[in-house]
Amino acid sequence: MNLAPNFPDDHTMHLLMQLLHEELGLPERKTISLTTSINFDLGCDGADARHLMETLEEQFGIDFVDYDAYRYFQPEGFDVHLKRRTKGRGDKVPLTIGMLYHAVKVQRWDTQRLEGIALNA
Repeated sequence: MNLAPNFPDDHTMHLLMQLLHEELGLPERKTISLTTSINFDLGCDGADARHLMETLEEQFGIDFVDYDAYRYFQPEGFDVHLKRRTKGRGDKVPLTIGMLYHAVKVQRWDTQRLEGIALNA
């Protein structure tokens, strides 16, 4: 795995990267940066995404105050009720490693702040 030159090198990031590697399998030849999105670049979606976010909550104690899975991920399988709930949500937003890192550091999911950080990275 290749890490970008400015990639954080602290205990928190090591734990997060270990979890991402175990859950998603990180690509060997692609450079990983804070702007790498787990949903678009790493293909995390559906049940894998749900499991990853549950594991993040358990292992790091993140309070997912206003987290909305449908903002980032497609629903698992086809369910008429889920389709109705996601209707009008538009295109998915990238969920980056930087967003996860910041959420782990502050132990809170604040969508507006995290997406602002991702845009300014």
